[in-house]
Amino acid sequence: MRKPVARRYDTFLNMANDTNQFDVGYVAHLARLHLSDSEKQKISAQLKDTLAYVAKLNELDVSKVEPTAHATPLANVLRRDEVRPSIDRATILKNAPEQARDLFIVPKIVE
Repeated sequence: MRKPVARRYDTFLNMANDTNQFDVGYVAHLARLHLSDSEKQKISAQLKDTLAYVAKLNELDVSKVEPTAHATPLANVLRRDEVRPSIDRATILKNAPEQARDLFIVPKIVE
């Protein structure tokens, strides 16, 4: 049975106090990264600072803050869909190493 997400998140935040609990070498192994000892120490220190900052943010009272997806309002800026002149098909196909029926022929990459 899986742990609830909130419980795993709290456990992760508690690691800010004790970085010995978080094994950077193990995570690097899982990610197939080869890190030197100095890189592991540097990343461990950075991770400790990051987790401490997240723990500090966790102290804020956000009960009256409305949830948002973005910090600032976003709106898509779309141009009108208009037919515009394009490059001539014959000009484009001149660059094709192989062509058939006005299409590029490419090597098969999936067996």
